[in-house]
Amino acid sequence: MKKYHLLLISLSLTFLCKAQTQNRSPLIEKPYLELPLGQIKAKGWLEDQLIRMRDGLTGNLDERYEAVIGSRNGWLGGDGDAWERGPYWVDGLVPLAYILNDQQLINKAKPWIEWTLTNQREDGYIGPKPLKEKSKSEPGIQKEPVEDWWPRMVMLKVLMQYHEATKDPRVISVLTNYFRYQLEELPETPLDQWSFWANRRGADNLMVVYWLYNLTGDQFLLDLGHLIYKQTFPFQTVFTNSHSLKPTGVDHLYPYNVSNRYPFNQDLIKNMHVGQQQSFHCVNLAQGIKTPVIYYQQSPDPAFISSVKQAFADIDIFHGQAQGMFGGDEPMHGNAPTQGVEFCSVVEMMYSLESMLPITADVAFADHLEKIAFNALPTQATDDFNHRQYFQTANQVLISKANRNFYEDHAHQGTDQCFGLLTGYPCCTSNMHQGWPKFVQNLWYQTADGGVAALVYAPNELTTRLPNGQQVHISEETNYPFEESIRFRISLDKESAFPLHLRIPSWAKQAQVFINGELQSIELKHGTIAKINRNWKDGDQVELLLPMKITTSRWAEMSVAVERGPLIYALKVEEEWSKVADKQFDDYYEVYPKSDWNYGLIDQALKNPEAGFEVVISNNTTDYPWNHENTPILLKTKAKKIPSWKLYNHAAGPLPLPFPETEGEAVDVVLIPYGSSTLRISQFPVVR
Repeated sequence: MKKYHLLLISLSLTFLCKAQTQNRSPLIEKPYLELPLGQIKAKGWLEDQLIRMRDGLTGNLDERYEAVIGSRNGWLGGDGDAWERGPYWVDGLVPLAYILNDQQLINKAKPWIEWTLTNQREDGYIGPKPLKEKSKSEPGIQKEPVEDWWPRMVMLKVLMQYHEATKDPRVISVLTNYFRYQLEELPETPLDQWSFWANRRGADNLMVVYWLYNLTGDQFLLDLGHLIYKQTFPFQTVFTNSHSLKPTGVDHLYPYNVSNRYPFNQDLIKNMHVGQQQSFHCVNLAQGIKTPVIYYQQSPDPAFISSVKQAFADIDIFHGQAQGMFGGDEPMHGNAPTQGVEFCSVVEMMYSLESMLPITADVAFADHLEKIAFNALPTQATDDFNHRQYFQTANQVLISKANRNFYEDHAHQGTDQCFGLLTGYPCCTSNMHQGWPKFVQNLWYQTADGGVAALVYAPNELTTRLPNGQQVHISEETNYPFEESIRFRISLDKESAFPLHLRIPSWAKQAQVFINGELQSIELKHGTIAKINRNWKDGDQVELLLPMKITTSRWAEMSVAVERGPLIYALKVEEEWSKVADKQFDDYYEVYPKSDWNYGLIDQALKNPEAGFEVVISNNTTDYPWNHENTPILLKTKAKKIPSWKLYNHAAGPLPLPFPETEGEAVDVVLIPYGSSTLRISQFPVVR
C-alpha cells in the first residue's frame, strides 16, 4: 500500500506543472478548462461581497452554529452531526478562503480536510465512522445515516478544490483509494442504500471521478463512472418524456418520488415529467439537471445535451419565475410568483450551470447563470451576510412568521421566509456559502485553443499561465451588470499571440469591441462566443460594449417582468425590518411593507418599453449595490393601483387578469434591480 501511495504522489507531482488539465481520452475534449482555485481574484462590488461573507456567516459559522458545525461534528472526529451540513459549509469556505488568500479562513477549513485525509480506513472509506449502536437523538443534529454516500459527495468536491489550490498530493491518494472502495461496494450497496438523496445527486460524485481520471489515467475510474451513472436517477429519460395533461398513476410523485430507488421502476419513470408538481425535490432537480451533461463526457451522445435543454424549457413553462429560478418549496410546486424558491436550489443550480458551461460552451447556460447570480442570489441573504431566507419568492410583499402556500411551511411554524440562522430548514445556513466564491471561480477559463475566455462578467483580475508558457494578467474593470461596458487591461512580460474568447449574451444585440480605442470590424452575434486572435502587447486594452435594452417577458398568471441586460427589475417597496427573539429558531427578522405594492404596469409602456421606462443611473460609487440605498441604477415608469389585489394567505394574492379595475390616475413608480430588493413585485399585472 505504501509503494502504491508513493507512486500516486509521483504521478501527482508530474501533473503539478500543468495549470489546467484537459479531459483524457476517451473522455471528450472540453472547449473550456477550469482554472486552478486562486488564479481569479474578485474586485469591486464582487470583492466587497466576499468580504461580507468572510465577516459574516461564512467566516464564523463554526461559532454561530456551533452545535452542528463545531468541534463535535463527525467530520472532525466528534460524536455530533455526521451528515451533509459540515461538508456543505467547507464546500463554500474553501474557495472563499483561497480566493481571498485569507489565512484565518484557510485555518478554519484545514481541520476538516486534515481529518478526512488522515482518517481514511484501510478499505478506502472516508468520513465519520459507522456507529456500533444507535446514537442518542439530539434536536437539530443529524447523526445518521453515517455511511450515506451523499455527504461524501460534498466532501469529494471540497478535496478537489483544496487540491486545485494547494496541489497537496495526499488528495490524489485518498480519492484513488476511496473510488476503488466505491467500485467494490456499489454493486452491493448502491447509491441509495441509505437514502434516496445520493441517487439524485450522483453527478457530484461522477464529476470528481472524471477530475481524478484526468490526473492519474487510472482505467478503473471509467468503470466507476459508468456504474455511478447507472445508479443515478435517470434524469435524461424523464427530461425527454412527453407530457400528458392527465397523467395516470401519479401516486409515486408524493412526495417527490422518494420510493423509486435503483434499479428504478421503469413504468414509474415513463410516467414522470419535470412539469408535474412534486415530480422532483427542488434541490435534487437543481443538482441533478447537470447529470446528462457530466456523463456526456464519457458517452458523447448529443441526446444528453438536448435533454437538459428540454428540461430547462419545461421548467420555465411549468415552474419558472422571472429571476431565473423555479417554484420549489421542497417539492416542485408550479409557477405562481408566490411559490417558494429554496436558497439551496439557487446555489446548486448555479453550480450545475457552471459545471455544464465548460463542457458545452453553451451561451444559454452562461446567460442563465448570470440571471440567477445577479437576481436571485443577492436578495436571499442580508447585507451583512449574517441571516438568510429559506424561501424567497418573485412577488414578496410581507415577510413574517405565518403559514403561506409552501409545502414545508407548517413544519417550521411559518418561519420559511423570515431572515434568520435557523428559520426554515438549516441546510441552507450551511450550503449558501458556495454561491459567490464558485461564481468568481468561473469568470474565466482556459481555452482548448491555447487562450483564455471570459464567459461570465463581473469585476475581477486574472493571473494565469498559458500553455505556451506565457504568464498573463488581465484586469477586468466594470460595474457590470449595472453598466454596459466591460474593460480588459492586459499585462504581459513580452508580446504573445493567443486567442481571447468573449461571450456575447443572447440579449446583447449590436455589441461592439474596441482594442486600444479602435472599433474592431469583427462579427459579434448575440448568443455566440467571439474569438479575438491577436499578437497581444503589454498594456493592450479591450473594451466590450454590451447594449442593454429594456425588454419584457411573460410569466404565470399573465404576469409581465421588466428586464434590462441580465437584470430583472422589481417595484421598490419601502421596508420596515423587525427583529424577533426566538429560542427555537434563533433571532430572526420580519420585514413589513411601508408603501403600497398592488400596482399594475400600463400596457402602452410595455408595448414600447424603451419609451415607457426611464433609465436613471446613480452617481453612487459604493462597492455594495444590493440594497435600496446603494443601487447604481433604477427605472422609472407609470403604474396604476389595483384595489382588488390584496394579501392572500400572508402573500400577494393571485394576480388580477388583464385588465382589472384601477384606482385613480397613473402615478410614478420606481423599479430597482431584483437583487437590491427585499419586498417586491417582479411579476406584474397589466392595466390600461
